[in-house]
Amino acid sequence: MAVSRSAFGNPKIKQPNVSGQFYDANPQRLSSTIDGFFAEASITPSQRNISIVIAPHAGYVYSGGVAAYGFKAASRNQYKTIIVMAPSHHVGFDGISIWDEGGFQTPLGVVDVDEEFAKKLIAAHEDFYFEPRAFQAEHALEVEIPFIQKTFQGVKIVPIVMGQPSFQLLEDFAAALENIIGSRKDVLLVVSTDLSHYHDDSTARNMDRRTIEAVKNLNIEQLWKECQMRTMEMCGFVPVTAALLYARKKGLTDVDVLHYANSGDISGDRDRVVGYTSIVVYGDGNKQENPVADEEVMNGINNLTVQQKKRLVDIARKTIEEFVNKGKKLDFKENDARLLEEEGAFVTIHRKSYLRGCIGNIIGNKPLYLTVRDMAVAAASQDPRFPPVQPDELKEIEIEISVLSKPRVIKDVSEIKLGTHGVIVSQGPWHQGVFLPQVATETKWSKEEFMSQLCSQKAHLPRDAWKDPKTKIEIFSADVFSEKDIR
Repeated sequence: MAVSRSAFGNPKIKQPNVSGQFYDANPQRLSSTIDGFFAEASITPSQRNISIVIAPHAGYVYSGGVAAYGFKAASRNQYKTIIVMAPSHHVGFDGISIWDEGGFQTPLGVVDVDEEFAKKLIAAHEDFYFEPRAFQAEHALEVEIPFIQKTFQGVKIVPIVMGQPSFQLLEDFAAALENIIGSRKDVLLVVSTDLSHYHDDSTARNMDRRTIEAVKNLNIEQLWKECQMRTMEMCGFVPVTAALLYARKKGLTDVDVLHYANSGDISGDRDRVVGYTSIVVYGDGNKQENPVADEEVMNGINNLTVQQKKRLVDIARKTIEEFVNKGKKLDFKENDARLLEEEGAFVTIHRKSYLRGCIGNIIGNKPLYLTVRDMAVAAASQDPRFPPVQPDELKEIEIEISVLSKPRVIKDVSEIKLGTHGVIVSQGPWHQGVFLPQVATETKWSKEEFMSQLCSQKAHLPRDAWKDPKTKIEIFSADVFSEKDIR
């Protein structure tokens, strides 16, 4: 059911709908903004052939930092065609609308449509067609395009907006994609979706956790059913379902959840938030080199905002000063839901670049802000390797905080990534030692030396105890930041 594009003025080029609203209309500022998102995204571009990127589509001030993770992860891949799939927020229709000629304009220029691919897709089913109303006001598709322009060179796009198709039609769509793409490795699916809408922070995080787990585990039918029942929320669950059905057909079973946040992390409003995630899907059987583990992301290890980090450092600094000067522990009141979550943390004190104290809790049993407060006191006064910090030292100390993920047991030291993982070794309750991830970076030890020093220095075990089957080895990740990092 092909329809003329004459209603759009220039029949070839789609003009932007939300330039100047969801993202900056000035090309230099827009380019600089996206560069900033990429710089802040703490992930290494993957060597794997990523086939699907799931990214949010809110205003860039809220979700741009999350979207950057997926695009940065895929940035080393050489794509020729990028299929951009979005939900319809404004128009109800039963089919799948495909723009099959010309290009799309943003402040960064025009991206050409892959007309050959689009026309093959339209020809594959009578319910794949061009529905002009689907594109007239839609933002979900458009906001992904500047990221594509900044990430990839010389690509063409296939813009798709989905209405309310049946599950069977999505299976037919996935089959058509599989047939047209064939063995090509230069095609990427970018799927545009946000998560839950306008719940309080705690409710949103719990709902989003379940939704993300369904995506991660490729529980497609559960996702489809629960999004319709609103026990899960994902405004783009229709295109996400289509993409995951394609993944199932192609045998793409590796799913990495790269980042999660919600609008409250930016606005500070925790009463009505919108959730965002960045996810990649691929199928070579190997995880990325540097992804934050999915469990760790959803436990909050990678979603502290700059403002939250500043708050924690401020708590640690004021606590140490009050305790060293007056021997008192300060009371703080905290309303930020993120800082009320129970997480482990270490506080490290340096003076003139030398270690001056370091103590922490690996497993959180208090709200994070109170854990940081208590560990700040302990690092300043209870580290047995050093005398208590004195008042005349306060101007010379530098405070570093490490917020920890939950440890997990590993079977082999090959799973340890030096500089990324902290490590715990233990034999019973009396022999336990821990090194934070930054120890490997600071010492530049080999893995063998790292493990040997951990056993001997910290756990008071033989140097080679890490090779003993009786030794329990656990790893964790840490979000590490210091006063100088956030100034």
